[in-house]
Amino acid sequence: MFHLMGRWLIRLFLLLAAATVATFAVDTAVYWLRGQPSSAVTVRRYMSVPLKGQKEDYYYLGQGQASCAEALFPHKAQDPCWHLRRYPDIWEDL
Repeated sequence: MFHLMGRWLIRLFLLLAAATVATFAVDTAVYWLRGQPSSAVTVRRYMSVPLKGQKEDYYYLGQGQASCAEALFPHKAQDPCWHLRRYPDIWEDL
């Protein structure tokens, strides 16, 4: 019984891994075929500065434009645009 269940778990894991690799490959191919499309999203930037006594101070740095890739996964060191639109706050640590 447990032997069969172990086989199914291994098959499920391999199927999920193959689906992830295939999705990334298709996303990369579409990204390159579309001419590496990129865009800009307005984001809010913050900075976290460590202080004495395990404390931190936070500073608002203002709004700015961040370049992003019009794709499902990150490409060329750019976050995907859908992710930046959903989470527009960018934190920087000092």
